[in-house]
Amino acid sequence: MDFRFTEDQIAFRDAVRDFLEGECTPAKVRALADSDDGGAAQFRRATAELGLNGLVLAEAHGGLGLGKLDAVLVAEECGRAALPGALFDGIAVAAPLLADVSPALAAEYLPLVAAGEATIAIGHPVNPYVPDAQIADLLLLSEGDALYAVPKAAVTLTDLPSIDESRRLARLSWSPSPDHLVCEGERFGSLWSRALDRAALYRAADLLGATQRMLDMAVEYAKQREQFGRPIGSFQAVKHQLADVQVKLTYARPVVYYAAYALAHNLPDASVRASHAKVAAGEAAQFGARRTLQVHGAMGYTWEYDLQIWLKRAWAGAACWGTSAWHRKRIADAILAPGAHLGPGSTWAA
Repeated sequence: MDFRFTEDQIAFRDAVRDFLEGECTPAKVRALADSDDGGAAQFRRATAELGLNGLVLAEAHGGLGLGKLDAVLVAEECGRAALPGALFDGIAVAAPLLADVSPALAAEYLPLVAAGEATIAIGHPVNPYVPDAQIADLLLLSEGDALYAVPKAAVTLTDLPSIDESRRLARLSWSPSPDHLVCEGERFGSLWSRALDRAALYRAADLLGATQRMLDMAVEYAKQREQFGRPIGSFQAVKHQLADVQVKLTYARPVVYYAAYALAHNLPDASVRASHAKVAAGEAAQFGARRTLQVHGAMGYTWEYDLQIWLKRAWAGAACWGTSAWHRKRIADAILAPGAHLGPGSTWAA
């Protein structure tokens, strides 16, 4: 079986990379950090022009109708560019969930999402502080074993500080109403779990991109910065620091890509694979942030230096949609469940 990405998928990824390199520069990200939403709304309109907002939405809703294997590459590029906001939480987690639970609301909102004219945010117990709530028109929120599609007017927001200025967080106050109920019971549990899997996958891909960008910056810096009349990149200790980051990244990337494959094909171990992806990418990102900051020294964390943008994205993203500890427990629970089946030909028993 060939697990490589197709030429079309690679070409689309490269087109997204070129677009983001031109539109989402570190200077723009830094300039918008003090805005009300960290620049999320402005960039949401820009990504709509390329069709990214409708990436996985059905063509009937104005989307491109692409799959998770296409989307995971784009999410990685968003992390590489430090795209402000939580684009994939809205377009690839909340929007497909809305399509599953309410065709009427999907017909109303999803064409606007694809066009960059509306935003859907999602709150989950594992990720209770909601990103992009400030610019959301509709919020998908749970209470007990039920899901509600709540208009922004019915929610009170309290802005919260975030280490990553490009991702605004909010605490929500709201009251469940039968008028907003869209799904409950066993079906809710299944769809809610799938939404979490998608969120973990795309956050993992974002972290891959952020880690790659930090590594690229550190390598370039090591070539230029001199000590004792030589570039610091010529010193073995620095080489080892950066080589270790590359190893972590190299091992995490296929884990994330296979998780996308598992979710796209509804494999029985898809949830475990999504959690594994989040663990691998999150730990690679935190490791990469630590090592690349060591290479740069204290200047790497200063506001004027670009590295701090990705350091903060890595630290915040590693905790978003479940910490490594949370996902490790999820994996352990699945493995140790009596008669657990984790993929073709694999049966794990307690």
